[in-house]
Amino acid sequence: MGAVVALDTLFNGGQVWKGRPAPPAVSPQPTGHAALDAALPCGGWPEAALSEILLAGQGIGELQLVWPTLARLSAAGERIVLVAPPYIPYPQAWQDAGVDLRQLSIIQASERDALWAAEQCLRSGSCGAVLCWPHKADDRALRRLQVAAETGQTLAFAYRSIHEAVNPSPAALRIAIDARPAQLRVLKCRGGLARSAPIAFAMGH
Repeated sequence: MGAVVALDTLFNGGQVWKGRPAPPAVSPQPTGHAALDAALPCGGWPEAALSEILLAGQGIGELQLVWPTLARLSAAGERIVLVAPPYIPYPQAWQDAGVDLRQLSIIQASERDALWAAEQCLRSGSCGAVLCWPHKADDRALRRLQVAAETGQTLAFAYRSIHEAVNPSPAALRIAIDARPAQLRVLKCRGGLARSAPIAFAMGH
């Protein structure tokens, strides 16, 4: 029988190879917010993935979080699709944010059909980003959105209530937006641990 050797002895003697996890790939999709990019392991939105944005309430300036990305995508000729937004988008605000309105499409759909429509847009591979506002979406429905985003190589954003934070999610990224104080909190991020401290975020209507 071979001799028993303590594992730390092998480590210290350089006789055992110690693998290190590979650093996450740098995202080609920066958020446009320096502090948020610095907090995310990949330095931007997870590519071809679902990002969940959890809100304390509607109308707290939550679109400002994605406008820089949407402006960049639309300038590159990428289609932006809004599926069943809770309010009619104000064109001037989107234009002032740099979004090319010619690349913006809005799909009006019932709650029942909205998730299906978002999934189809994501799978098509013809969109740069798809935004949706699901009120009732279980783990299975969110997983379908995540898989569809991967299939179509598209950014997916799902705006949901902050109360959903207690439930598990297959989304690659979960961000909470607090109104008071106005700040962001990264709850989950694929690719490693994000900076845990809240990030101040100037929000407006």
